[in-house]
Amino acid sequence: MNDALSSFSRRRLFQTAGGGFGWLALQAMLERSGASALNPLAARQPHFKPRAKSVIWLFMNGGPSHVDTWDYKPELQKRDGQPLQGFDPKTGFFPGDVGPLMASPFEWKQYGQSGTWGSSLFPKLTEQVDRMAFIHSCHTDSNNHSPALFMMNTGYTRMGFPSVGSWVTYGLGCTSSDLPSFVVMSDPKDRGLPKGNASNWTAGFLPSVYQGTWLKPKGEPIDNLKRPAVLTNTTQRAQLDLMAQLNRHGLPGSPIENELAARIESFELAYRMQTAAPEAFDVENEPEHIRKLYGLDQPHCAHMAAQCLMARRMVERGVRFVQIYSGGMENQRSWDGHNDLKGNHSGFAAEVDQPFAGLLADLAQRGLLEDTLVVCAGEFGRLPVSQKGAKPGRDHNPHAFTAWLAGGGIKGGAHFGATDEIGHKAAVDKVSVRDFHATLLHALGLDHERLSFRFQGLDQRLTGVEHSRVVEEIFA
Repeated sequence: MNDALSSFSRRRLFQTAGGGFGWLALQAMLERSGASALNPLAARQPHFKPRAKSVIWLFMNGGPSHVDTWDYKPELQKRDGQPLQGFDPKTGFFPGDVGPLMASPFEWKQYGQSGTWGSSLFPKLTEQVDRMAFIHSCHTDSNNHSPALFMMNTGYTRMGFPSVGSWVTYGLGCTSSDLPSFVVMSDPKDRGLPKGNASNWTAGFLPSVYQGTWLKPKGEPIDNLKRPAVLTNTTQRAQLDLMAQLNRHGLPGSPIENELAARIESFELAYRMQTAAPEAFDVENEPEHIRKLYGLDQPHCAHMAAQCLMARRMVERGVRFVQIYSGGMENQRSWDGHNDLKGNHSGFAAEVDQPFAGLLADLAQRGLLEDTLVVCAGEFGRLPVSQKGAKPGRDHNPHAFTAWLAGGGIKGGAHFGATDEIGHKAAVDKVSVRDFHATLLHALGLDHERLSFRFQGLDQRLTGVEHSRVVEEIFA
């Protein structure tokens, strides 16, 4: 008898065969649950029936002023120019520039059947208020842009943690096999990325396949999207197949299995995107009346109109999470109205008003708003006192800001929470950033306490270990 066969005992046979059959069974179960390591982006079932299937987050980078947009404060108008007794000058970022209370420089009216108060900054968006729900009592943990951005995007004030879009993609996968699940678009007007750059859409300790795909604001949106001229489809497909075959030899039992599977899938996704992405990003083929609805014919807002229209096209094609940044790196290049608040906010509001309104109207007329949660929020609010300058502005306010949501089961025209009489601090039904995240996950059918990932010996969550509540009151 062959020596190799004679040394192959019955126990060894069962150990080897059993392990093999077990692996096959495990693979089959993982495939059925949509959680195969070979396809980390496979669509997965939510924890419970979702209200929304995708998210479009309109991120107002820099910190828009709630008391100049959606949180009307008659008392602030009355007390214009008066000092705020007992105010801590270190609340904002420039303690030496604190001035008196400053009335909103914008006109206010009530709109819609809900009677929602809105400022003159948004003549188009105020027509949509009966589709929007407002949370007026949001607050955060930092008065500095970078940590506040990290907090709003990842639930922590320091870098290295997965972003909301990454958690959503990890929890639900993607219904499109040809496009990224999580897409980010930054301000295209030479204003730079938000502070913290790509750390705002990082996958953190999650497998890298869940990281946001950033679309460049100018030129080709994604590097190397076009196939090199020397490659045909057949030769490129053969290269990928060979590379995947070699990589998969190291998958079973490997300590870096998730990262390797993610890398394999990233190559495959890039290949499929060469055909699908250019079509999804092409807004030129949209009918003229749709282009006008978003404001593509208006030079002052055409850039934001194109991004909002792309967002609709992407969720229509199965992209799970889209984030659009209005405003760039710093100060007057974003909603950071330290100086000349009226000029700063008027300029940025003009860029987003019609595109945001057009997005809501277009999603609604296509029946997509029922399944798409639209979120609009920045990293913090602004103080009711002025910041001294030739043209006064407002400093950062971590104690209060307003967020609005629409679609995805949201109760249109609803208002939740309240700030004090001058808009300084959240006072009624306070909503932390982690409460906000729990609410967003809830709309997608995800229980924030069950959505976790084992890292460094702990089950990590977007909402951390502290108690977070879902704001059920804003859902229909």
